[in-house]
Formats: sequence, structure tokens, C-alpha cells
Amino acid sequence: MAKISKKKLIKWIALGGGAVVVAIVVVSFVVKRKNKLPEGIASGNGRIEGKLVDVSAKEPLRVKQILVDEGALVRPGQVLVRMDTNTLEAELASANASVAEAQERLAVSHAGIVKQKSAIGLAGTQVERSENLVRQHAGSQQDLDVRRNQLDSSRASLSEVQASLRTSEQGVQVAKENAAAIQTRIDDATLTSPVTGRVLYRLAEPGEVLAAGGKALTLVNLEDVYMEIFLPSEQAARLKVGAEARITVDFEPNRAVAGTVSFVSPEAQFTPKQVETKNEREKLMFRVKIQVPKEIATHYVERIKTGVRGVGYVKLKDSAVWPARLQNLVTAPGGPVAE
Repeated sequence: MAKISKKKLIKWIALGGGAVVVAIVVVSFVVKRKNKLPEGIASGNGRIEGKLVDVSAKEPLRVKQILVDEGALVRPGQVLVRMDTNTLEAELASANASVAEAQERLAVSHAGIVKQKSAIGLAGTQVERSENLVRQHAGSQQDLDVRRNQLDSSRASLSEVQASLRTSEQGVQVAKENAAAIQTRIDDATLTSPVTGRVLYRLAEPGEVLAAGGKALTLVNLEDVYMEIFLPSEQAARLKVGAEARITVDFEPNRAVAGTVSFVSPEAQFTPKQVETKNEREKLMFRVKIQVPKEIATHYVERIKTGVRGVGYVKLKDSAVWPARLQNLVTAPGGPVAE
């Protein structure tokens, strides 16, 4: 077998290396051309984020139970934490006893009014009889005066009992409101989820005492999902709140979610200490928030994971046309079809 000369070997290696370089250049050119955005559309790297919600105690209490772990998917109204309410339940029992006592005093006042009205009726009848006897010269004036005094006394007693009735009614109302307030505190000791989301942090354990406002859990709201990107000042200045946007994630770059621009920061995020030249001004970057529609987030709530990296795209011009790869949209049942 003929031996290959050293010069020929070097020549072949050089030719092969050159072919590889050419192939890399061609592929890179094709990829860049494919991913090149039309005029009027800008993009930036970002990650999927959601608003954080703290589940906190309203007053100082001991944690009795925590019913979820980190990573659990929770729904609105789902019980997440139960606090120890033994002290509050004792206060509620005392308040309910006060309600019963106030109601008894109210019943006594009602009975007193009935009694005094009956006494007034009897005293009035006796006064009429005495007046008839006096007119017929068959009774004494002194007896009539006594009957009249008894009627006036009964009327005065009725006024006293009526005043006592109003006081008793107020006492019942105050006692009921006090009991209701304690019951509300007991209800508030059962901490529920205000949103559809996932448990991000478990910040307390059973047996710990939380101060008023102390956090037991932190949730991420999976129905309020967005991506933040950063754009240079020239692009941010042209961008409108409410403009059309698209979001793609790195693990599925060929499908996009239609969103809207919900926020453009009025202040630069990366600002040199001294901005004097045009080149330096071009370094200014502004934060832009792209909001995912709630119906999309709700439908795919079990698949959403915050922190996933991706790219956000925004329209700087209303007339700009999305490239084909950004028209393959993720939709929810009943939502808009892909463009």
C-alpha cells in the first residue's frame, strides 16, 4: 500500500478544515437570516415570572397545621394553614355567655313593660270610677287624688322600664358584635389561598408563634404571569403600552404566546455614571413587561413554571408583521386561533 506523503496529508487536513469552516459560516448565516426580525419588531431575553403573594397571620398566634409543601399547586379558598385558636375560643365562649345574659335582661325588660302597661290600665280604670263617684257625690276627692297619683306613678315606671329596654337592646347588640368580632378572628386564623398559584416558600412550621403579619407561606400567582425584557432607549422610546407582544421559551422555541406590553419603565435600569455622548446614551436599557393573557395562564396553570428562560418580542410599529415562527400560537379552548 502506497504511503501518503506528509505534504499531501497536510494539504488534505487543510482542505477538510476549510470545508468545515465554510459549513459553519453557511449554517450560521442561514440561522441568523432565519431568526432575523422584521423591521418594527424588537426582542430581549427574559424569564417567566409571576407576582408573589404572602400568606400571613393577622394576629400573634401559634401555628397548628401547615397543610401544603413547597411546590404544591393551590386554588383560591383552599385551606393552607391553621393557627391555634384555643385562647380565642375561650374568649368566644365568654362572649356568648354575655350575649345570653344580655338577652335575659332584655326579656326581663319586655316583661316589665307588659306589667307596667297592665298597671297603667288598671290605674286608669280606677281613676275613671273615682271620678264618676265624685261627680255623683258618692266618693271622696281624696280617694280620686290617690288613684291619680297611682296612675302617674305607673306611667313613670313604664318610662323607666322602656329606658331599661333600650339599654338592654343595646347591651344585646354590643354583646353580639363582640362575639362576632371574636368569631371573625377565629375564622381569620384559618389561612386560605387568595389565588391560583404554587407554593414557592414554606416559611414556618407547626409550633412556631407568628407575629401579627408574620408570613407562613409565599405563593406565586400563576394567573398573573409575565416576562420582563430590557430594550435600549431608542427602541423603548418607540414602544407603546398595550402594544402586541410574543413570548417564547427556550425548551419550545417554535411556539409563541401572544401577550401585550403592560409596562415600560420611565427610568433606565442600566445607567452609566455620566451620560455625555450618544454612544453612552445608547447603552441605557429600559425594563419592559409583557403580560400573558389570564385565560392562557389559567388553562395551562399546571404546566407554568416561573424562572423558565426565553425571549420576549414586541411590536414597535403597529404595521409590523410577525415572522412565521411567532405565528404558531399557544391558545386556550375558546381563545383566538393561531395566525
